[in-house]
Amino acid sequence: MIETKAAVLNAVNEPLDLAVIQVDEPEPLEVRVAVTHVGLCHSDLHYMSGTVPIDLPAVLGHEVAGVVESVGSSVSGLQPGDRVVGALTPSCGRCTNCEAGRSTQCQRVAEIRQRPRPAFQFADGRPIERLGAIGGFSQHILMRENALVKVADDVPLHVGCLLSCCITTGVGAVFRGVRMRPGSTAAVIGCGGVGSAIIQGARLAGASAIVAIDLDEARLKAARSYGATHVVNGGADDVVAQVREQLGDGVDYAFEAVGSARTASTALAVVRPTGTACLVGIAPAGTELSVPALDFFFEEKRLIGSYMGSGQARQDIAQFARLYQQGQLLLDEMVTQVIPLREINEGFEAMKSGDVTRVVVDLQS
Repeated sequence: MIETKAAVLNAVNEPLDLAVIQVDEPEPLEVRVAVTHVGLCHSDLHYMSGTVPIDLPAVLGHEVAGVVESVGSSVSGLQPGDRVVGALTPSCGRCTNCEAGRSTQCQRVAEIRQRPRPAFQFADGRPIERLGAIGGFSQHILMRENALVKVADDVPLHVGCLLSCCITTGVGAVFRGVRMRPGSTAAVIGCGGVGSAIIQGARLAGASAIVAIDLDEARLKAARSYGATHVVNGGADDVVAQVREQLGDGVDYAFEAVGSARTASTALAVVRPTGTACLVGIAPAGTELSVPALDFFFEEKRLIGSYMGSGQARQDIAQFARLYQQGQLLLDEMVTQVIPLREINEGFEAMKSGDVTRVVVDLQS
C-alpha cells in the first residue's frame, strides 16, 4: 500500500477536498498507474451535484492517462514505464454483449469491478469509493489490465487522456452508435467536449453537412474549426425550423450531448423521416422523456442511446490515437487549459464558460 494525494468528494454541492489517501497493491489482473493527466468531464459534475448518486466519500474522475508503475502477478501485456490511457468499461470478453462486440455493455462489469479490499482508503481505514472503479482524481490508481491501452510516445498524455472518454464517447457515437453513412447530414446539440468530438466524428465519417447547435457563440465558433458546416444558436425561437431552413426536411442523424429532456426532444424533432436521434449526454437521475409516438409510426424515426461510444473501447482508443498521429483527429485544439491538481475546483468552475472545450488536470504538478 502506498500514500498518494487525491481530490475527494466528501459532500454533494461542496468543493472537492485535497487529501492524502492510501492506495492498495495491485490484484493479479490489476495495474497501478501513476496518473499524469485527467480530463474534467461534465459527468463528474453530476456526481458532485448529486443529480447522479454515488456513495461518499468518493474520488471522481475517469478520463485518465498516465504511466504504469507496477503490475499484478497475472498481468502480461503491460510493464512498468508503459504510457497508458484508461477505459471506463472493463469487460469480461465472454458475455453475450462482449462476444457481439459491445464491450461497453458488458453484463458482468459489476462483478469484474469487485475486489477483496478497498482500492482507496484513508489512513484510519475508512474506505473511499471510486467513480467507475477508477477514481482518476488521484495521483495513483488501480485499473484492470484489460481497461488500459498502451499509447505511443508521440501521443502527449495531456491530450491522450481525452481518448479515454470524450473522444471515445463522441467519435464512437458516430461510427459505432449510429454507424453514419458517408454523405449523410448531422446535427450536434451541445458543443462542449463530447459535442466537439461528435462533430469531428461526423467529419471523419464523411458527413456532407454538420449543424452545430449551442447556446454559446464561442462554442459555435469553435465548432466550425472541428468541422461544422452550419451553426444554429439554441436560444433561437424555433431551432427545428432553422435547421430545416438550412437543410430541407431535417438531418439524417441528430446527436444530443447535453443530457436534458428538452434537448432530447429537439434531437428527435430535427431528424427527417427515417432519421436517427442519438442520446449521448448523461441526464440527471429521474429524467423522463416524452416523445410523439407518431414520429415512430408514420415517419419511422429512431431514438437510440450511446454509452461510451457503443463499441470496443480498447480497440477504439488505439484507432483514434492513430487518427491523432495522422493529423485527422484534433486533440491539442480541444484542450483549453492544463491546471495543477490544487486548482481542480477552479477548473470545474471554468467549465461553465463557452470559451472552454476541455480542462485537463496535471496530477504531477
